[in-house]
Amino acid sequence: MKVTLFDFQKDALHLLRDKLAAARNFASSDNPQAIAFSAPTGSGKTIVMTALFEAILDEPDDQLAWPLDWQPQPDAVILWVSDMPELNEQTKLKIESQSDRIYRVNQLIPIDSTFDAERLQGGRVYFINTQKLGNDKLLTKVGDGRQYSIWSTLTNTAKAIPDRFYVVIDEAHRGMAGGRGEKEAQTLMQRFLLGHPEAGLTKMPLVIGVSATPRRFMDLLEHAPHTVHKVAIPPDEVRQSGLLKDRILIHHPESATTAEMALLEEAARRWGQMTTAWAAYCEAEGEQPIWPVLVVQVDNATANAVTRTSLTDALNVIESAIGRRLSEGEVAHAMHDTGDIDVGGRRMRKVDASRIDADKSIGIVFFKTSLSTGWDCPRAEVMMSFRRAEDHTYIAQLLGRMVRTPLARRIERDAALNDVHLFLPYFDTQAVTSVVESLHNVEDVPPSETGSSRNLVVLGRRIGTEKIFAALDDRVTYRVNAARAQSHLRRFMAISRDLTMDEIDDEAWDKAKNQIVEWMAEQIKIMKSAGQFDAVAQSITRVGLKTLAVKNGTRVAEPETDYHIDASGVDIDRLFEEAGRALSHGLHMTYWQTHADRDALDVKVEAIVLARNHSAMSTMESASEKTFDALYDTHKKTIAKLKEQRRANYEKLRLATAKPNAVPWRLPESIDFRRTASADFWQHHLYVESDGQFRADLGTWEAGVLQDELVRPEVVGWLRNVDRKQWSLEIPYETGGDVRPMFPDLVIVQQDDDDFTIDILEPHDPSLGDNFEKAVGLARFAERHGALFGRIQLIRKQASPAGGDHYARLEINKEATIKQLLLITSNSQLDNLFAKLAK
Repeated sequence: MKVTLFDFQKDALHLLRDKLAAARNFASSDNPQAIAFSAPTGSGKTIVMTALFEAILDEPDDQLAWPLDWQPQPDAVILWVSDMPELNEQTKLKIESQSDRIYRVNQLIPIDSTFDAERLQGGRVYFINTQKLGNDKLLTKVGDGRQYSIWSTLTNTAKAIPDRFYVVIDEAHRGMAGGRGEKEAQTLMQRFLLGHPEAGLTKMPLVIGVSATPRRFMDLLEHAPHTVHKVAIPPDEVRQSGLLKDRILIHHPESATTAEMALLEEAARRWGQMTTAWAAYCEAEGEQPIWPVLVVQVDNATANAVTRTSLTDALNVIESAIGRRLSEGEVAHAMHDTGDIDVGGRRMRKVDASRIDADKSIGIVFFKTSLSTGWDCPRAEVMMSFRRAEDHTYIAQLLGRMVRTPLARRIERDAALNDVHLFLPYFDTQAVTSVVESLHNVEDVPPSETGSSRNLVVLGRRIGTEKIFAALDDRVTYRVNAARAQSHLRRFMAISRDLTMDEIDDEAWDKAKNQIVEWMAEQIKIMKSAGQFDAVAQSITRVGLKTLAVKNGTRVAEPETDYHIDASGVDIDRLFEEAGRALSHGLHMTYWQTHADRDALDVKVEAIVLARNHSAMSTMESASEKTFDALYDTHKKTIAKLKEQRRANYEKLRLATAKPNAVPWRLPESIDFRRTASADFWQHHLYVESDGQFRADLGTWEAGVLQDELVRPEVVGWLRNVDRKQWSLEIPYETGGDVRPMFPDLVIVQQDDDDFTIDILEPHDPSLGDNFEKAVGLARFAERHGALFGRIQLIRKQASPAGGDHYARLEINKEATIKQLLLITSNSQLDNLFAKLAK
């Protein structure tokens, strides 16, 4: 693969592999098998399927930790079925761009009306759409020079190689067209499952259904005889990955209006701002430029015009808003009922929806309702719709195609670049609610945060807080379960390679390989000295055989002889490669090359024995963990100065452990925030809106504690620590054997001359079941990192001895308190400690 899969994609791929390995052992027309793969919009289902195709036709990618007993099928046939030609073209282009093993021109084959073959050829991926499969289509007929109908071709292939013919039914992009066309496509797809004896089509023995939700493909399977195996990608994991924009901001008038061009003008201004922001970000980060797209959804056609919307007025308004004339080719449309259009002397060219993202000259796209099918355009940042409120379902589905992030990751530097903007002049507040409800339908739309632009805002750093943020950079946070745990050997090798690639330490990569080779030699020497090596080595290099004598044709006698033969070089090489997977990063080859002056077989056997020895591998794992930490600590200040994407790579390696690790707390230049229009104003917040103010809806306890804090003159700033944001201060705690994150509500900044003290305050309801566990988590955090912080307080509202209520504070960042907290095992013990120590 040319791309690295996310952890959730690897999980889905491994499940698909396991289900497929089981299914293909039994697949036949009499015992058909089906795998239902539900992949939410934006989850990268084509990437997962491409990796699966590679493993079927060639060899699995090393990054995917494939089992040794997996057997590729170079002569397998894959048929991708969808209901639109553009979907097939889009999928074909994605496979070409993502795979480094399925790339030959004749390996990805669209089936057109001239196709005529007895069987589909092995080692290829074919694409077909249901529009070519009707009874009146050439592909389904015989005669006029055609020897085989497509149904005969598929049947012959299925009967010849039932365990190697994979039919992929793509239901993930099903559009909203409905009516006869959709029903016909549904019927044609069901033929692959049920067969169509009248046309000579047998049931396909091995089918993989890809859909946005399990329901779609299961509906197709309703009457099918297939044994069903299910694989699903959880929507929340897609959202957390950074593949999707964080928020969809809906701009609308309080009541429906006819001032549609005013909102188009505002949408164009927003598009211009996004274009400028992306240019600044890409330049600063050294990324290839991102050119945002403004998507304009126009009204239906009239008797005299392709659309009721005035295209001339629309282009004039857009040019006025951005302060320049639109360039030739910058404006395109995807309306199927016309070709290029002349709009006031400007050419609006026709473009296929699947080609929009790749054509970087396109900045504005006009369309009606059909753009949602066959279209993925991560560059689409702003959408303006001239449609009325009754069309909210179309709008919701269209947004589902817009929320992919252009760089396939969340942007930290500028939170505004994680937003999609939707302008709706004909939607009042009530109608917008319908859109939001439609956007919660995960079948069509990814799980992004959605709401009115009145409530979803972007906050920037408050002017004059530069020194405060510099002080915060010296603090640490945790990221619980943010990265899949890896072998420490892999982590050590990966960080060493990255340090060399990023020119931080030119010798780190070579030093790491040499160091591990020394560890390997040392462990092998220890095993030999302890007498643990020879027996294992002999079991690898020699094969014991027994000979049984059969007398009188019926009775088996006792063995007459036992003897041994040498293992085949092929077997040794296979075990050597297996050792390489355990060691990772080609370390088995590095060890072999380092000892090139010795017998090659002996060296390979040493690597094999070492990789199988749990004690030796554990020792090297422990040493690798310590060396990784030392390398990270040595270079962490330099790492912090890297570009965003490279810095994130080191953080991911740092976090890829079974136990949580601390990482530097890096607060971005801007953050996203949700508040109501009636939220209270608060002073001294570190982030503010464009008017310099900060508004927030705080809980009663938060507000009460904060009021007590803000009257103190030494308090110069504070942060509302929102749950589960990329920038949040996060502290781990254990509950029920699991490690979970907590997000203390308030971070307070106090100033003493030029020094700043950072406090952590957590107002917490004592009735909650995890109360004492969070207290212990705070104590452990204070034990490790208390020197970096001032107060670390657990706070409760309780009756005051003087009458009334007050906020009692348990100061955790004291050695004596930490020791007592680390011993408690129940809420009642915490209550007693709180009563004794809180003030």
